[in-house]
Amino acid sequence: VAHAHLNKGVRPLGRTKSAPLPLGHPMLQGSHPGNLTMPSANYQEYLQEKQMYDQQQQHNLLKQHIRKTVLTRASGRNASAQLDEAVEVDDSAEETFLDISSDSSSSPPLVIDLTDRKSEEDLAAKQHRERELFIQQQQRDLLMRQNFTLQISEGSAFTPRAGHMVRPLSRALSSPLVALVPQQQAEVMASSMQAGKPGTATALAYDGLMLKHQCICGDNSSHPEHSGRLQSIWARLAETGLLSRCLRYRARKATLEEIQSCHSEAHALLFGTSPQNRQKLDVSKLSPLPIKSFVRLPCGGIGVDSDTTWNELHTSSAACMAVGCVVDLATKSASGEIKNGFAVVRPPGHHAEPSQAMGFCFFNSIAIAARQLQQRFDMERILILDWDVHHGNGTQQIFYNDPHVLYLSIHRHDDGNFFPGTGGPSECGIDDGMGFNVNVAWSGGLNPPMSDAEYLAAFRTIVMPIAKDFDPEIVLVSAGFDACNGHAAPLGGYKVSAACFGYMTHQLLQLAGGKVRHFLFLF
Repeated sequence: VAHAHLNKGVRPLGRTKSAPLPLGHPMLQGSHPGNLTMPSANYQEYLQEKQMYDQQQQHNLLKQHIRKTVLTRASGRNASAQLDEAVEVDDSAEETFLDISSDSSSSPPLVIDLTDRKSEEDLAAKQHRERELFIQQQQRDLLMRQNFTLQISEGSAFTPRAGHMVRPLSRALSSPLVALVPQQQAEVMASSMQAGKPGTATALAYDGLMLKHQCICGDNSSHPEHSGRLQSIWARLAETGLLSRCLRYRARKATLEEIQSCHSEAHALLFGTSPQNRQKLDVSKLSPLPIKSFVRLPCGGIGVDSDTTWNELHTSSAACMAVGCVVDLATKSASGEIKNGFAVVRPPGHHAEPSQAMGFCFFNSIAIAARQLQQRFDMERILILDWDVHHGNGTQQIFYNDPHVLYLSIHRHDDGNFFPGTGGPSECGIDDGMGFNVNVAWSGGLNPPMSDAEYLAAFRTIVMPIAKDFDPEIVLVSAGFDACNGHAAPLGGYKVSAACFGYMTHQLLQLAGGKVRHFLFLF
């Protein structure tokens, strides 16, 4: 192969620098103890020789290329004279080539092959010399690589510790779908589950499909609930190393049967079917819904109302995926497979009523999860804590007469003048559910805005005493963080710190044996 390349006047390529060394290469063989040795003098000499050799090769290639073919535009009379000049190519061949190629004759271009004017013996000798130089270069490279042996001294940072195991590479950390835990830890967890011991891990639920739910206008600046908020939270979890410390399960979409445990059939069919099946729906089944048509938004997009955007291709899939993530984490926690978990999902859910989508919400994910726990595990005491700055009108409505679900909300109310207007302190439930709906409704606007002091006082005097008396089997949290410091007045305006949310979470871990389910709804 090398000989064939040399006949063409092109030096054959060596190994690609980024390619791995072949098996059996001297660099991959074991080394004896010592220090990293590099023969600096020989290496400098080698670099100089290599540089000179490369320069000579480039010069030879240029000369040989010019000797082989010369482009010229010549008339019939002066073509032979120009040919004789081209044959005498020497070290100044580059200038000769430029002069000939710039001839201004009007005759058609003529390609002249000059190789036949050279002696066959001279060409063969030159090729032989170049081949010898190439072989010598390869031998020098091999010798230098053999001299560069990596030797590790005792006690160095590279010395393998006794009993240290190198963790094999798994899938990239950017994938939110798989569990990235060491193999030994996974085996221990699997054996503990098989032995009937409760899980001790925290699980995360997320899927990139939920990022596709966005307004068709393509401008997120006019939509406070958009995919960028999920991306920033997931990136922060990765940056702090929390992703690698948690279990991750493959997400799935909720079924229509699961959605209909809290929503009407018409509502589930309209917002939960694929675009292809939605075209086949019987319009008469949708007549009970309060929504009769979608609206055109000021941005040019489509929505259920002025806030809740609708994407015909992706919204239904994203909403079903959000519900599926929450349901799976809740059921895994209830079964003892995991201890607790955190669902990073959108679109949110706690405003969605049985037959009404509103406030960025289509399906009430946390309500559906609670209903599934009742149906699959016969749970009698489920606590839903909602600390979003807006009242969860949908969750309250679904469980308003249910004594087995305690709904407790801390939110801005402003005497009914803050969205959605529900959640007054007098709304305590009906029938058997009387007393199992508790609203801590802040009023007084933003003068001054509520902060850590008010939230901690409410937690200490109202939330925790009621929760401990209820003694829940599991705790579900609608964890909207729009009461956090930094949100504008229309979307919150309060000044609760991240540390305060952390403290409230720590307090909830005292309930239900630590089975706290965190569900993140973004607003």
